[in-house]
Amino acid sequence: MKMSARLRDCFCTFVKQGSCGVLIVLAAVSVSPLQAAEKEPDQQQIQFFEAKIRPLLIKHCYDCHGEDTQESDLRVDTFKGIAQGGKAGSLIVPGKPEQSLLITAVNYQSNDLQMPPDEKMSKEEIADLTNWVKMGAPYPNADLSLLRAPSDKGKYDLEKEREFWSFQTVKKPALPEVQQKSWVKNPIDQFVLSKLEQAGLTPARPADKRTLIRRTTFDLTGLPPTPQEIENFLNDSSPDAFEKVVDRLLASPHYGEHWGRHWLDVARYADSNGLDENVAYGTAWKYRDYVVNALNKDKPYDLFLKEQLAGDLLEPAKDVVERNERLTATGFLLLGPKVLAEVDKTKMEMDIIDEQINTIGVSLMGMTLGCARCHDHKFDPISANDYYGLAGILKSTKIMESYKTIGRWNENSLATEAELKAQADWDQKIKAEEDQIAALVKSENERLQTEGGKEFKLPKKPEASYSKEVQAKLKALRDQVASLKKERPEVPTAMGAAERETTDVPIHIRGSHLTLGETVPRHVPVVLSQQPQNPFPEKQSGRLKLAEWLTSREHPLTSRVIANRVWRWHFGKGIVATPDNFGKLGAKPTNQPLLDWMAVTLMDEGWSLKELHRLILLSNTWQMSSEFNAQAATVDPGNRLMWRVDVRRLDAESIRDSILSVSDGLDPALGGSLLNVGNREFVFNHESKDGVTYDFNRRSIYLPVIRNHLYGMFMLFDYSDASVLNGDRSATTVAPQALFLLNSELVEEASHRMAESILHQTALSPEQKIQELFLKSYGRQPSEREVSKSLHFLEELEKELQATEADSEKRITRSWQVFCQSIFASSEFIYLR
Repeated sequence: MKMSARLRDCFCTFVKQGSCGVLIVLAAVSVSPLQAAEKEPDQQQIQFFEAKIRPLLIKHCYDCHGEDTQESDLRVDTFKGIAQGGKAGSLIVPGKPEQSLLITAVNYQSNDLQMPPDEKMSKEEIADLTNWVKMGAPYPNADLSLLRAPSDKGKYDLEKEREFWSFQTVKKPALPEVQQKSWVKNPIDQFVLSKLEQAGLTPARPADKRTLIRRTTFDLTGLPPTPQEIENFLNDSSPDAFEKVVDRLLASPHYGEHWGRHWLDVARYADSNGLDENVAYGTAWKYRDYVVNALNKDKPYDLFLKEQLAGDLLEPAKDVVERNERLTATGFLLLGPKVLAEVDKTKMEMDIIDEQINTIGVSLMGMTLGCARCHDHKFDPISANDYYGLAGILKSTKIMESYKTIGRWNENSLATEAELKAQADWDQKIKAEEDQIAALVKSENERLQTEGGKEFKLPKKPEASYSKEVQAKLKALRDQVASLKKERPEVPTAMGAAERETTDVPIHIRGSHLTLGETVPRHVPVVLSQQPQNPFPEKQSGRLKLAEWLTSREHPLTSRVIANRVWRWHFGKGIVATPDNFGKLGAKPTNQPLLDWMAVTLMDEGWSLKELHRLILLSNTWQMSSEFNAQAATVDPGNRLMWRVDVRRLDAESIRDSILSVSDGLDPALGGSLLNVGNREFVFNHESKDGVTYDFNRRSIYLPVIRNHLYGMFMLFDYSDASVLNGDRSATTVAPQALFLLNSELVEEASHRMAESILHQTALSPEQKIQELFLKSYGRQPSEREVSKSLHFLEELEKELQATEADSEKRITRSWQVFCQSIFASSEFIYLR
């Protein structure tokens, strides 16, 4: 075949942007040939090949895939070459033209795979090729064994694959022996100390109380401790003083706001679809508030997951509030980015399903299941068969209301009976008015017809012939209908999933819905199913069964993954350094016994995340200082063994919230939406300008998250990319961050507010004012040297301002404002020890 440069490799190396996130070469999915291909071809079939197929191959294919040239490693002038195919495997599945790459290519079914590239074959030639494959691809003197694809059953040695550490059922390990027993407060310390002693290391000394309460308050709430909270802790000499701090912070509503944000990273939360049209997810905030409330109530993690996957399928709720919570929770399945103007509607549906499978796999199981859309997973024992077993569950789930451009996602009604009745009553009013209009139009038309006689034909727009009185009455009625529709009470809704017709999905060969293989019953990945799975229910999607399987004690991944995430969000790095990948390409755990002990303990404690927090925070491991140890750094430079607590930078939200908090500008209101764009409306106007505003003093979790156009401050400080889930945010240090802290409107306003506030405290001396600012901002008192240098800085700055500002009061305010701004820009303000 003659090919353009663009399509030179497409025929056998069908390349696309796969769900793995990189350009990948797609392999053919193995499908067993029909019996027709296992029999010797008869003479009539051979004659058909010689008369119809060989000349066609010579005409269109031999130039590029013959004896002299084999582009993409494909040769079609021999049966062996056809059977083996090129880099993507065989061109044909004997007896199944609908599954054969060759037939897909010549039919121009895909924009990316059209052969011959210069001109499509004639209908007769395509029909001949199709019939040839349907016959079983008869070929003179062919070795038919070359066409027999290997059985899927032999692809993976499941028992051997299940020996991989993360695929084994989690069991509670015995506590290790340690020498320094006095250091151990709880089993976490015992596991950590055991590893340190094996490496010849000792843990760092304990952190001082000021450092500890600052670190812990930020860690649990994302906000700095107040001077009064610090003072109370310093003055509490009881043995359980720190335990009381932890319990107070876990009971704070700000706990759910901060830890909810961690989960939203994993749930790829956003307030817009982000692709093509970028339409507002106007009710997504209800899912965000569900997450915050669930964490504050310490909803058991297993129930938390069940509600998000199948809240609409759980046993009847005890009341409307619980019902609405569950319906809102299923928004988890809908929050991902979507191309809502995709021309190919089937592709749109499968792309959405693919995004859901990948999200469920990575967020809940730490598995890159999406890699199996186009081919069996290259590294983990997840087959295409497993992938499409999961795809059937989600295809049986209503996610979209319509796939027509612009696609509309599903929203579940959260209305009470009273709200529905009020809306129905309103609809009745509208109908009554519309009935009057219809009756009046009918009456007038009949009058015109009567007056015009038998030969009279009503004009296309007969109303112009109505009496002036009737026209006026129609206008009044229509104005009334328009007014009623405008004032019609809307019932509350939330993005969420629902059931639809149950279906199983065929394997999409090379990931394309245009080339379908055998249909796969809905099931979960077999390598993770230690016991045979019962068939999924015929009249239910299977989401509830999937959720129950994920949260069963026998499941090897779910409890490990969340225990590791919690550890990572506390310490800045996970026991498994790749919290989103527990597969073979992921990092091995630095302390698997500790991870497994926490995972089992989490389940034993009723899946309570707050109890897991308490265990971690009340350990000596958490309460260590960040003191540097040269010997330990030589042995373990990455601090993988936890010989100290790492110094960490605050995340973007905590930096912003802290600036507002210490300047007394933070609005503590909980929940609700700050998105000023209506549901399903375009985020950008006709000039591609974003109309979303961010000038609120609410906590950062409530600011709109617009895909492809994040709030600038968030982007600067390594906020999560909402287009993909992320359980492992990075923390960079780049020049624009410093420029933001020196020049941004946020910092300018906050520092001005802080300066005015401290200056109004006239009873305080300048030294005391500096002490007050240090305590609010850093949680500590300044040294004498710091006070002296601060006073000198203020003096010098006021002198400089004399040249441009005659008003002494304004000079003083400006000097203190710059001083406050320097506090916000300091490393101590945005880093935790």
